[in-house]
Amino acid sequence: MVFCLGQKAVEEKSNEIVVIPELLDKIQIKGQTVTIDAMGTQTAIAEKIKKKRADYVLALKRNQNSLYEDVQEYFSDEEFQKRIRASGNYKKTQEKAHGQVEIREYYQTEDIKWLSQKKNWKGLSSIVMEKKTIEKDGKRRIEYRYFISSLKADIEQISRAVRGHWSIESMHWHLDVTFLEDTNTTLDKMAAQNLNIIRKWSLSILKPAQMTRHKLSMRKKRFVVSMRPIQYLEELLEA
Repeated sequence: MVFCLGQKAVEEKSNEIVVIPELLDKIQIKGQTVTIDAMGTQTAIAEKIKKKRADYVLALKRNQNSLYEDVQEYFSDEEFQKRIRASGNYKKTQEKAHGQVEIREYYQTEDIKWLSQKKNWKGLSSIVMEKKTIEKDGKRRIEYRYFISSLKADIEQISRAVRGHWSIESMHWHLDVTFLEDTNTTLDKMAAQNLNIIRKWSLSILKPAQMTRHKLSMRKKRFVVSMRPIQYLEELLEA
């Protein structure tokens, strides 16, 4: 099982660096893998996860300064990429979504003896890169994401952890953009929690639904349902 912790895992406007350790103290994570956004990529948090006998996959961004740059520079070397592919610690997937083709390539290596900050991260065993290529309307966009992990080289396990983390982030993005959750002003805590559950339930129903012959974004699906709520709600609930 993978635990994904990010901005939505803590209370609104809370300090993730403070709240995440408190959250880790309250849940059972022994034997599990914890993924955390770059804001929570802290040596103390990594140490706490390992002390609780769990593993971590921590996202890197430029706020980690030299650590991010070192990992980025390593994976930018074509020769190192070839070695990783040859070793079997590489995976490539391709799928169609929202009228575009998404190609994901995962690289993982335990070759980290050179990493100057290795000793600062409890249990650090590997570094990871996800290369995401998006093709739409004849145009191509490439995104890179980098991670450090306590997991040994296992490309299937690491790719599930990385993909699972961003799937959760995607869900939160839809809650914010499609259902405008961040603008919710409900003061009653129980009511706010119930509304959050209803939004997630609605999202799970809308996502696979085929409203028309053409593929629609989540926001357009919500709009279509709002135009004929009785008709579409009956169809969705019966599906």
